[in-house]
Amino acid sequence: MTIPRPHRRTRRAGEALLCLIATAPLALAALPAQAEPMAFDTALQQLGQRSDQLAASKNAVESAQLRRDAMQRLGGPVVNLTGAAYAYNANLDVDLNPLNRVLPGVLSQLPPQLAAPLAQLPHLPSSYTLNRHKTDTTSSVSAVWPIYMGGASNAARGLLDAMTHEAEADAAKTGHEATTLLVQRYFGTQLAERAAVLREAALATIEQHDAAAQKMLHAGVIARVERLQARSALEEARRNARKARDDAELAATALTRTLKASERVTPTSPLFVLSEPLPPLAQFTDTALARHPGLSKVAAKKEQATQLHAAQEALRKPQVFAFGQRQLKAGKEADWVAGVGVRWTLWDSIDRNALAESSNRQIAQAERTGAQAQNDIALLVEKRWQALEQARRAYFGMQPGLEVADEVLRLRTSGLRAGTSTTLDLIDAQVNQAKAQTERAQAAHDYVKALAELLESSGLSDEFGKYMARADVKVE
Repeated sequence: MTIPRPHRRTRRAGEALLCLIATAPLALAALPAQAEPMAFDTALQQLGQRSDQLAASKNAVESAQLRRDAMQRLGGPVVNLTGAAYAYNANLDVDLNPLNRVLPGVLSQLPPQLAAPLAQLPHLPSSYTLNRHKTDTTSSVSAVWPIYMGGASNAARGLLDAMTHEAEADAAKTGHEATTLLVQRYFGTQLAERAAVLREAALATIEQHDAAAQKMLHAGVIARVERLQARSALEEARRNARKARDDAELAATALTRTLKASERVTPTSPLFVLSEPLPPLAQFTDTALARHPGLSKVAAKKEQATQLHAAQEALRKPQVFAFGQRQLKAGKEADWVAGVGVRWTLWDSIDRNALAESSNRQIAQAERTGAQAQNDIALLVEKRWQALEQARRAYFGMQPGLEVADEVLRLRTSGLRAGTSTTLDLIDAQVNQAKAQTERAQAAHDYVKALAELLESSGLSDEFGKYMARADVKVE
């Protein structure tokens, strides 16, 4: 079978189109660079310095620690100094009528020489008002020292310790989630920018194909329907390129606002993949059960319930305390008192047994919650470990498809030069190559995202940089 010789005008059009294709990458190289290139480790450092969420969790931990420090000496002596300045005016009415009635009888019993002068004295009034007023100051010092409180002080300190541990667990969880979010937005910006560049490159090439197709139509080399197909492919490429660029701008804006940067951030650390599988699932599961902040929070909740139960039991026991008070006066005129007291509540309107049972139920609730959390976390780790392996296999499994797309593009380019392929065939090959490259970059992004999520669920988010440094495949 003899292959028909391509028309001379078709060959010239194909050669002109190939010349335009060769110059397409030069237009992409002229794209302006962004204002603030930033590596991932620098972005992670800035996140720790600028994140309001991380700062809030840090303040919560510090608040809990300070509250615990404030109660360190709970149960020790308490000394009070009291002072007062006062003034008073007091009136006392004295009834003298009984004395007036008794007085004549008393005078009659006296000797005449004494009774006569006294009888000449005026009678006493029926009443007399005594008045006393004074302005003075007083001061005293008093002290109370609990000797035995039934363990209430230790329970209160233990409760505050557990609340501090809970705040620390919440802060750790916030830190892991912030790292994962940064990974998603940082490398998501990388992926979106790469997709936008590929789409724009494809658009530039298809625009050149479209212009060449128009010339070929005028020359009568191709049919009008082929020209319309090329125009339709051009419009679709424009829509895809515009959407990809909008997605890239939005991703860059999200990253910039996450880092609170004054200028737009351009990530410089590339997407990566480790060709070798990660350590076995059991290793990540064991680490998660030991380090996951969710389990630490459940343990802190259980400790809080335990200390509350201890505090309630302490109220059932007698309390022994020493006390003393002394006026601040010199010499022996100062009043003072000192002693030892015991207080024991024999009956209370509150049902202590019900409270104790309530706290026991809280402890049991924390234990069951912890057991369920262990199962959920183990399942989550397994799910994310498998997702990571699937992304790794998907990335390397796409290599043959990418090679096929490259080979098809090469054949379509040669076919257009030889006249055996159409412009639309070349456009399809160009679009398929960009699609294959984008999908492989997406697989690398899925790998990075799955790695960050696996490390978060294992309590190892701070080791993301180590895995990134070990990566032997980088999507530049």
